Amino acid sequence: MAIEVGDQIPDVALRVLDESGMPAPVQSSEMLGSGKVVLFAVPGAFTPGCTNVHLPGYVEGASELAGKGVDKVVCVSVNDAWTMHAWAEANGAQGIEMAADGNGEFAEAMGLVMDGSGFGLGSRSRRYAAVVEDGTVTALEVEPGAGIDVSSCSSMLGKL
Repeated sequence: MAIEVGDQIPDVALRVLDESGMPAPVQSSEMLGSGKVVLFAVPGAFTPGCTNVHLPGYVEGASELAGKGVDKVVCVSVNDAWTMHAWAEANGAQGIEMAADGNGEFAEAMGLVMDGSGFGLGSRSRRYAAVVEDGTVTALEVEPGAGIDVSSCSSMLGKL
């Protein structure tokens, strides 16, 4: 069952790169559980829609999100921490926290898994965005199919 508005964010281990460049666990409840957070999920780093549209929208809109009281923006994908870090660097996304969900455990706990095996991707996260306030989902937009519309930065700005 998919997470809904009013639900608490599930508490599972994600990975980020630490100061030494090694993947380090961080609990999703720690990363997303305090303040106002905009979380967006993508099927894969370096994929065309994610790289050309989704991530750049949040990079360009980060200051506008902050102006609406957002404390942090977090991007999650079923990729490893090195890939997420490299993707952030390649796209000038240093102001966005990149969370690796390498085993898809967060996507599964959110109830937002998609089958990308037809594209050679295996199980991935569906494309979505959420506003999370002190660990509770206050807005959630899941893309109904291909494309980037309801989960875009401009859509989330409209929810704030």
